[in-house]
Order: sequence, then C-alpha cells, then structure tokens
Amino acid sequence: MRFFSWNVNGVRAVARKGFLDWLAQAKPDVLGLQEIKATPDQLGPDLLAEHGYHVLWNPAERKGYSGTALFAREPFEVLATGLGEAQFDDEGRTTITRHQSAGGPVVLINCYFPHGKRDLSRVDYKNTFYARMMVVADALRAQGEHVVIGGDWNTAHQPIDLTNDKANKKTAGFTQPERDALDLWPQAGWIDAWRRLHPEEEKYTWWSNRPGVRERNIGWRIDYHWVAPELWPRVKGAVIHDQVLGSDHCPVELIVDEG
Repeated sequence: MRFFSWNVNGVRAVARKGFLDWLAQAKPDVLGLQEIKATPDQLGPDLLAEHGYHVLWNPAERKGYSGTALFAREPFEVLATGLGEAQFDDEGRTTITRHQSAGGPVVLINCYFPHGKRDLSRVDYKNTFYARMMVVADALRAQGEHVVIGGDWNTAHQPIDLTNDKANKKTAGFTQPERDALDLWPQAGWIDAWRRLHPEEEKYTWWSNRPGVRERNIGWRIDYHWVAPELWPRVKGAVIHDQVLGSDHCPVELIVDEG
C-alpha cells in the first residue's frame, strides 16, 4: 500500500499545474494533502468530479489558508478531523483516518504542522502543537493501532536535512527549540521512515520560490512519514519524488506491506 503526502501550497493552484494528471499517473493508494487553501465550495468541477478517489476535505475556518485533504482509492474510516482542541483545529491542519492494508489496518494522521514564522513568534505554538500531536498519536498506539504521521512537519531535523545548516540556525524551521521538539519523537520510539532507510542521503522536499533555487537544489527536507514502532516491520520503502513539480514542496511516499 502506497501512502503519499504532499504540501500542494494551494490545491486550486496545483490543479492548474497538472495535479489530476499526476494523480492518474502516480496512482497513490492514499494521498494526504496539506495547505489546500480552499473550501469545497471554492473548488472547480475538475477537483470535485469523480476521479477514482474517496475524498475528505478539512479546510481552515479562515479562507485561503492552511487546510488538509485526504484522497484514497478505497473507502476509509474517519476517526477525527483535528486533535480535539479548538486552538489547534480551526486551521484544518489534521485528518485521522483508518485504512485497510494487506497486513492489517493502518491509521494515517495527515497533518500540516504550523510554521514558526519568520520572526519566530509562533515557535511556542508550533511546539505545543507537536506535543499535543504526540499525545493523540500515542493514545492511538495504546489502543492497538498501527500509526503513521505523514505531512509537512515544517522542521528540518538534522544538518543533513537542509543545504545551508550553519546559515539557518536562527531561521524558523531549524532553530534549536524546534529541533528539540522534533527530537522527542525518536526518543519516544517513532521512526523517520525515509531517514532510517536512507541514512546518508541528502535529499530535499521543499525549496524557496526564489529564482534558480530549486534548479540548484538548495532545499530543506521538512516533509516526513514518522512511523510508530509497531508498524515499522511492515514498512517496505520510502521515496522522495523531487522530480514532481507544481508546488514548492514535492510528494513523499511510504510503502507498507508491499515490495
């Protein structure tokens, strides 16, 4: 089963850049989108038409901002559209769904984690969001679920995860408090799937829109699938699809139960 995650930086914008053609070609079993920046009533007929997927939309209350969506080829069970606290849920950042796979059910938390902001004014909020996410995810694990959290985590974890680590130590997404908050996940047993499978490889999932940056591959790896240890034996692969255009992020893929 192939789980994809993609921050599309506006689902209407990416639709104009070939999103549905990519969907038909890539054929993900499950696709979590982040930063959709739209409500269903703002979407055109192409995005709302029958295209072989069951879709869950979770827009932000604020128009044109944040929001997530979930596409799946097979029917799925919706467990929640949020983390159970209004301060985290009015921006439409989370969907939690259960999917049937060959090896058993998988619970996918699809999430667009907050950005710390250029002036770092939202770092505390972001780290509190991380902590609340761990409470919710670990509660699911305690219930016997096999959990994966996929999405834009908005933090480059280690120096290997961005091009210019020394120049960005005070930049949102690589400050020490943000990295410390992400450190708590492996300490609790969670596994960064791509990094576990590609321990020395330098590959990125986000690039600035400044001219020439993506062409020179000056990027950050901030899109992840973090896998609970109970699910890890079922993981068969992880891929960064950095050749896919249409957004300032690229899709990332987790393969479960299949070769």
